Amino acid sequence: MLDRSYPEARRGNQVDDYHGELVQDPYRWLENSDDPEVVTWIRAENKLTETFLAAFPTREEIRSSITELSDYPKFGVPFERGGLWFQTRNAGLQGQPTLWVMEGPELEGRLLLDPNLLSDDGTVAVTALEVTEDGSKLAYATSSAGSDWRTWRVRDVVTGVDLDDIVEWSKFGSLAWRKDGSGFYYSAMERPQQGAEYVQESRLSQIFFHHVHTRQVEDQLVFAAPEETSWLPDATVSDDGRFVVISITRGTFPETQIHVLNLEDPDAGYRALVPDFASKAFVITNVGKTFYVLTNFNAQRQRVVAVDLEQPGRDKWREVIAETDDRLSDSYFCDGRLICHYLHHATSVLRVHELDGSHVRDIPLPAMTSVTGSARDHEGIEGRPSSSLVHFELESFTESGSLWEHDVSTGGTRLVRPSSVRIEPGSLITEQVFVTSDDGTQIPVFLSRRRDLSASGDVPTLLCGYGGFDIPVTPRFSVRRAVWMERGGLLAVANLRGGGEYGRAWHDSGRLVNKQNVFDDFGACARWLAGSGWSRPDRIAINGGSNGGLLVGACLTQHPELFGAAVAEVGVLDMLRFHKFTIGWAWTSDFGDPDDPEQYRWLRSYSPLHNLRRGECYPATLLLTGDHDDRVVPGHSFKFAASLQAAQGDDRPILVRVETSAGHGMGKPTAKLIAESTDVLAFLEAVLGLTLQSE
Repeated sequence: MLDRSYPEARRGNQVDDYHGELVQDPYRWLENSDDPEVVTWIRAENKLTETFLAAFPTREEIRSSITELSDYPKFGVPFERGGLWFQTRNAGLQGQPTLWVMEGPELEGRLLLDPNLLSDDGTVAVTALEVTEDGSKLAYATSSAGSDWRTWRVRDVVTGVDLDDIVEWSKFGSLAWRKDGSGFYYSAMERPQQGAEYVQESRLSQIFFHHVHTRQVEDQLVFAAPEETSWLPDATVSDDGRFVVISITRGTFPETQIHVLNLEDPDAGYRALVPDFASKAFVITNVGKTFYVLTNFNAQRQRVVAVDLEQPGRDKWREVIAETDDRLSDSYFCDGRLICHYLHHATSVLRVHELDGSHVRDIPLPAMTSVTGSARDHEGIEGRPSSSLVHFELESFTESGSLWEHDVSTGGTRLVRPSSVRIEPGSLITEQVFVTSDDGTQIPVFLSRRRDLSASGDVPTLLCGYGGFDIPVTPRFSVRRAVWMERGGLLAVANLRGGGEYGRAWHDSGRLVNKQNVFDDFGACARWLAGSGWSRPDRIAINGGSNGGLLVGACLTQHPELFGAAVAEVGVLDMLRFHKFTIGWAWTSDFGDPDDPEQYRWLRSYSPLHNLRRGECYPATLLLTGDHDDRVVPGHSFKFAASLQAAQGDDRPILVRVETSAGHGMGKPTAKLIAESTDVLAFLEAVLGLTLQSE
């Protein structure tokens, strides 16, 4: 299928001692993306990949289908501030979504912010935005070339002109305006060394207050814990504007501390609402000094409790909404009531409760859908304590996103804007099955396909998963996946242990010493697909990104016989050095710490880079990364690619696609998304040995 003339990758003599075990790392030099030798290697790999894909006869047909299907109007969830409404929009093929301001939630309004004017190539994206309570000022964060680093600016909503304010070196944290709009709270990390912005370890996160019309050097430090280098604090302002709420996690561990500062008496300092890391906790709202908190304390699938700031001990917590059989994913305070977002087998359920916990109603939702994210750092439900209107967006594997409105006071729900993607209604369908994993655990799997597709035993199948960090995988629309289905492929999306679909126990059973369960679950799904009458191993491709890229890497090294192809995107593939770059240290919550002798053994047992076997026949593999990925540094993909190319025992290709001016995926412009999706589908159709065709 491919001649074996891969670009030369020099083998070094690097050997590391891990707790008495000597481990070779011959491609250590590939960690330095700026080294001229590495740049030459990247260019050669990209050229090889392009040559392979360009020879596939239907590549341009695929590109045309993806471009055509991408060209539909996209509308974010509108939100209100000071009587004005704000909404993100993309007319179809714009590189980045634009922000509009309107007098009403369904009016045309006027353009307020166009990120497409911020760069020539569309690689500067607006990655977060917050508007003052009175609607007069917009704070928006830009990120360049896909980086996680954010630069905040402030725009006057009336004039559309930016103020002089510039706040740099923010990462991962949100922004919270004071109620009076005089300034905002934000988190920032220590400034990296020049030239090391995309690889240097990111730590020492602090909370600052920025007064509008001042320089960043004048910002006030309001929270710091320099001795706690794993703490990641984030600030919000309470709905009544009276309190600053500091929520602290240790890296990506879900457990949270919460500390509260009364702005009416700031000299009194912070008071602990949740003083330790014994549970997950999130402040929903407050009524005076009573805070309503979503927590998993004594509730695997989470509940809502009321906590008195004067008596915050857990023995004083008052249960408001008890744990149910479904996972309580989030809760919002609107018009004096709580809108609770549950996950029932990974699909969304919305319930309205009074503040005393009594159930008011369920909000009717279509089956097999999920509430999706908004333009801000929220899940996608927008409402105000002072308004009865709630807006939210629903997506599925077969519909691009519909906008809905619910009136909390009357109970009325209406469809504001239907899905606008150009797919014939009803032509694609989704069902859910449950697969038995190796230890008997039932694993939900969504199966989506063209309605006329039947189980022939030969159907090309794309199996996707994630399985980590308490993050649920729910029905989401993807143009790439939709084109795959339209061309006759089956899409299988698995809800693996380690994710956030079922609560704390489900997460715990797929992390740390239990991480192997995730890979076993994924392997069981592949075997089920091969034995169910749908497909067979050489027609099954696996796909995942980030932690899902680790999933793909671990599964293809452990069970190469189960798959015909593998696509790993921005994957964590070197489990012995992941913690040495950017934010990698934070992931020990799920992976473990290689510096700990016992945890090293867990990691060593499945690290994709360290479990390749020379001469093994691995599935055709495509590795994707970005040259500016400062979350999972591209060295993971580079080293794994060189090692896998050297180990491959047959002629099935091992290819690398390195996107320029791109990072972990955030803010990637539409043109790059189309090109990337085209190449992924062309690769899959080429290596699976068939040419799919639209109906």
